[in-house]
Amino acid sequence: MDPHKERIKTGCHKILDGINSMSLVNLDDQQVHSLVMMREIARGVVDDQNRKVTRNDVIRALRRSILKMVCASRDIIRLLSRMSYEGLDDQQMNLLLRMNEIAHRIIDKRPRVAIARPNLLVEQVALLDEGMRDSPVVESSKIGDALIDGAQSMSNDDDMLDVEHVLRFENGMNVAQESLSPSCFQQFLLWPPDDCITLEWVQDMMSTFEHVSQKVLPSAFCNIVRTILVDKLTDAASSILCEEPNCVEVDCEGEDSRVIVVGDIHGQFHDLLSLFKHAGVPSESQFYVFNGNYVGKGAWGIEVLLVLLAWKVLMPHRIYLLCGNHESRYYTGRYGFENEVWTKYGKQGEYVYNKFLECFKVLPLASVIANCVYTTHGGFFRSKHSAPSRKPKHRKTQRVDLGSLAELSEVKRARIGSPYEGPNILLTDILWSKPSKRNGLRENAGRKYGLWWGPDCTEAFLKRHNLKLIIRSHEGPDARAGQDDFGNMMIGYSLDHDVESGKLYTLFSAPDYPQFGQKRYNNEGAYAILQSPDFASPSFFSFKAAERPTVDPYVDSDADEMDLPAPSSSQIASTSAFCASQRPYPGGSRPIFDFSLLGIDNGPSWSVELGDGLGGTQVMQVPRAPVVEGLPLPPNIQEPHRSAYKYLFELVGALKRGCNKGDCEQGPCVSIEKQNQETKG
Repeated sequence: MDPHKERIKTGCHKILDGINSMSLVNLDDQQVHSLVMMREIARGVVDDQNRKVTRNDVIRALRRSILKMVCASRDIIRLLSRMSYEGLDDQQMNLLLRMNEIAHRIIDKRPRVAIARPNLLVEQVALLDEGMRDSPVVESSKIGDALIDGAQSMSNDDDMLDVEHVLRFENGMNVAQESLSPSCFQQFLLWPPDDCITLEWVQDMMSTFEHVSQKVLPSAFCNIVRTILVDKLTDAASSILCEEPNCVEVDCEGEDSRVIVVGDIHGQFHDLLSLFKHAGVPSESQFYVFNGNYVGKGAWGIEVLLVLLAWKVLMPHRIYLLCGNHESRYYTGRYGFENEVWTKYGKQGEYVYNKFLECFKVLPLASVIANCVYTTHGGFFRSKHSAPSRKPKHRKTQRVDLGSLAELSEVKRARIGSPYEGPNILLTDILWSKPSKRNGLRENAGRKYGLWWGPDCTEAFLKRHNLKLIIRSHEGPDARAGQDDFGNMMIGYSLDHDVESGKLYTLFSAPDYPQFGQKRYNNEGAYAILQSPDFASPSFFSFKAAERPTVDPYVDSDADEMDLPAPSSSQIASTSAFCASQRPYPGGSRPIFDFSLLGIDNGPSWSVELGDGLGGTQVMQVPRAPVVEGLPLPPNIQEPHRSAYKYLFELVGALKRGCNKGDCEQGPCVSIEKQNQETKG
């Protein structure tokens, strides 16, 4: 054979092999058409066919390719269904699951090529899952510049190829091979084959999550973090957490030891990364204690939770994860975490969500650091002897005694998802209680769950347990807005009690909070550093919010934690009690005010209990009035009376509005229900 023709034929073989092995993702319609045209011309040269390649030849070739793809996908599914997966490691299992998923998606789409609409070629040929569309699978600009130019020139020739065209394509193939290197393909995390998490693995997880949050749609997250990894990581972490007591002892007596205490994070993953950059990651000499509320009101609760669980598995005695009030079924459902899981895992969402809930049940409730510092999410708790046997129908003022660490050790924390009644009320106290300037320990009558405690209780608790410092969380700038007695949390922390035996601080670590909500506070987050030898003398460091991508909220921006009632057994048992379409607590409908400051333990509430039409009850919130008589108040009225008057004027205005809406003979409750229905509509 003529050496010149032999070289052309060899080049055409390379063209066929190259195009057949290429991914067409990210190529536009013209590029796909040109590549297929090039392939058909090359095929004609290899097969010694001396004829012109037409547009219909390209369409027929695409049809054949798609048909082969669909048939091959059916064969793959058939083979995988007959396979035995016994003896496969995690990496092999992941690859097979991925292959099965892609094959199903190809068949489900049933692609066809329409001659009348050639602009659909890419959509019909590049059949990959949606998560790959936004990822750098192939750098098409390099391929397009190097290959398509030659392809278009070759497609203008009727029946033969010039040597220059072949050389140009060979050069293009070199670029294509570089572009198709493994680093350019979408990576997904694999569980270590030996079940041993390493520092490199955790760091890779953090960097992958950061990249994915910016480049990949939430619906494609499950392609990066497979269900099997969530399953193994939560199981590994839970097996460690369940062995820890309710109040963990953080032994950090080394000369160079220091402990970082972190408050609420609320799904703000990029701010967690920022905190690690400021303070450093866990190490042999650096401990971490997290006070809970990892999820809810933010877009990346899963990422926050998985990263912290990975650190816990890697360094179980260097990082301690406490439970927050958002780590339960009821509150994850209300503040967006459940929706986040369903968005990111689709049909597997229920399974993944339940895995996280099981993990929440084993989170400890408090910690004692270096025998002198106590941390928890909410605050103090009543003695078990003060706990009612069941929730009373009518709330009565009764004496509440302060609980001890010995009683805390007996709390059944696995009941975190149960109704907050009877003995479970101690869990409510630990997660929801708040400090007050007024001495004494009393129930939060306005909120109907948790306790208020005064400086005398802080002194008694510190002295009783030989402690010097308390760091709790739970309250951010939203909860402290309008309260002059305490710090506004705009710098991330506040000194609330300074007594003879020590101090009480509130710590909040979610800057520019909340990500999802009616109002952003532009606050700073903070963390505390406790250092040897004097762990009871904390240093606080504030930090601003990191840059984060914009995402659609997983939670109704009207959902407001400040107005949420404690769940009763009927509310938890009924799926209709607080579904997404029945959010009865508009944001800002009740200002925060502690009526106990005026000696009132049963302040008026904004909630009204109504029948739900199913034999049960539901709590409705009195809708706010747009205009309130008597406001604004004269400037000479001082606190706390000023806040109390404002509260009462707003409540009266809302009730008058309910009466004026009509149906006064039937009672204002009917009007309230109608107003809420109108709001939903």
